[in-house]
Amino acid sequence: VQLQASGGGLVQPGGSLRLSCVASGPTLSNYNMAWFRQAPGKEREFVATISRGGASQRYSDSVKGRFAISRDNAQKTVYLQMNNLKPEDTAVYYCARSAAVELTTAPSMYDFWGQGTQVTVSS
Repeated sequence: VQLQASGGGLVQPGGSLRLSCVASGPTLSNYNMAWFRQAPGKEREFVATISRGGASQRYSDSVKGRFAISRDNAQKTVYLQMNNLKPEDTAVYYCARSAAVELTTAPSMYDFWGQGTQVTVSS
């Protein structure tokens, strides 16, 4: 199993980016998927998660209303649309999968992680 994250980069405050996470291996629809992020010197932080079929999502308070998670199970891809980016969004962003029954924000409930993609928000 591999999760390949991409789409990061340098963007000015107020700008947008769309991250992608392509999965290889077992059917993506068997898993809830999520994005986490980790800034230098800080712990890994939950960003957003989406249910197996895509009907349910949860967001951290810090990104609610600005970020949107979605998925295309046929393409085995999960997306994170990030709008109105702020300098405090600067971090390495990771996608991860969970076999848990319910949506969860706990990193320990995710068994496979992508390699991360750097997002830098700066003028």
